[in-house]
Amino acid sequence: MTNDDLKIIGNIGAGTMGHATALQFAMHGYPVHLLDQSDAALAAGMAAIEQDLATFADAGLLTDSIATIMSRITPTTDYAAALSDVDFIIESVAENLQVKQSVWRRVESIVGTAVTMATNTSGLSPTAIQSVLKRPERFVVAHFWNPAQLMPLVEVVPGEQTETATVTTTVALMRAIGKHPVALKKASLGFVGNRIQLAVLREALHIVAEGIASPAAVDEVVQTSLGRRWGLVGPIASADLGGLDIFDHISQYLYADLANETTGDATLAKKVAAGDLGLKSGQGFYDWSGTAGQDLVKHRDAELLALLQHDRSSD
Repeated sequence: MTNDDLKIIGNIGAGTMGHATALQFAMHGYPVHLLDQSDAALAAGMAAIEQDLATFADAGLLTDSIATIMSRITPTTDYAAALSDVDFIIESVAENLQVKQSVWRRVESIVGTAVTMATNTSGLSPTAIQSVLKRPERFVVAHFWNPAQLMPLVEVVPGEQTETATVTTTVALMRAIGKHPVALKKASLGFVGNRIQLAVLREALHIVAEGIASPAAVDEVVQTSLGRRWGLVGPIASADLGGLDIFDHISQYLYADLANETTGDATLAKKVAAGDLGLKSGQGFYDWSGTAGQDLVKHRDAELLALLQHDRSSD
C-alpha cells in the first residue's frame, strides 16, 4: 500500500493526543473521521483543534484556511460510521493494555482487511496488543510525542507479527503529514525515547537525593549543556565526536557510581504519596502555584512553534 491508497483517516480519541493527531492529518489534506465516546469529548477536541489552528495561522504555518481544515474533520461517536471506509487508523485512548485490546477487537470487526492500524502508545507492547487481532500483521505503534502538534518525532514500532510493509506504509504517511518518523527494529519497554528519558531522570533524581545539587541546578546543567548539544547531535554521535576512548575511560569509573534502581524511584514515590504531582497539583519539585506553570508551558510551546517555523523554512 502506498500513500496514494491512504485517502481517509480514522482517528480514535479526541483528547490531548487524539485531537493533535487529527489536526495533523487534516492540516495535510486528509479527511479525518474523529471518534470518541461522547459528544462532550468530541466538542472539547474540536475546540482544541480550532485553537491550535489559530496558533499555527498566526505563525504562518497553514496553507489552507482554518475553516477548510476544520471541514475535513467529521466528529462522531458511531464506530461503524467512523471506521467502515477508512484506510488508516490512529488510536489514542487510555494507556491501558486491556482497554486498547478491547478497542482494537471492536475496530477489527468493522474495518477492511487492508487497513493499517496504529496505536499511539508511549510504551505498551505492540506484540501484546496485536495478540488479540486476527490480522496482527497490519498493526503497528505510531508513538507521537506530546505536545503532538508541535513535536516532530513519531516512533514507529513493530510487534513480533507486524509486516515490514505496515512499518513502511506508516513511516511514509508520517512523513506526508510533516512528522519525523523513526522506525525501530523491534519493540522494547518504553521504546527508545522514554528509555533514554527515564534513564536521565533516574540519575537526575539520584543527584538530588544524594545532595549533590538542587532540582533547579540539575535542570540548569541539562538545559545549558546536554539540552543544547543533543538538539543538534545525538548522544551516540556526540561520543564519536568527543572520542570513544574518552567515553570508554569515563564509563569505566563512572558507571559504578550511577543510579541503578530497578524497582522504581523512592524520591518520586515519596512525592506521589504526599500528593505532590507537579503542575497538576500545584506542587512537585517546584512550586507551581499561580501562573508559573502555565507561563512555562506557553514559553515552551512558543519555542517549539519557532522550531517548526525553522523546519518549514529549511524544507
